[in-house]
Amino acid sequence: MEFRDDLKYKRAKEKVENIKGFYGNLTSYLIVIPILAYINYTTTSFLWVIFPALGWGLGLVGHALHAFTINPFFGKDWEERKIAELMKDGNF
Repeated sequence: MEFRDDLKYKRAKEKVENIKGFYGNLTSYLIVIPILAYINYTTTSFLWVIFPALGWGLGLVGHALHAFTINPFFGKDWEERKIAELMKDGNF
């Protein structure tokens, strides 16, 4: 029983660290991209700021999906169900 509680604590702590990391990344994005947009606006007519905004934004979406355990491809708890299935069958 104690092992299970330790495992639950470890998973919960990892999830909190992931969420914390996401919010740090989001905060950085919200600070840096407007600064880059200002630099872009004042220095050139080519709209280069779109590239870091889209690239970082795409990474941010991926980070959010991971941090908040949103998996549009396999559904919720797919990994745990698959592990349980493989352990039950023993064919891995």
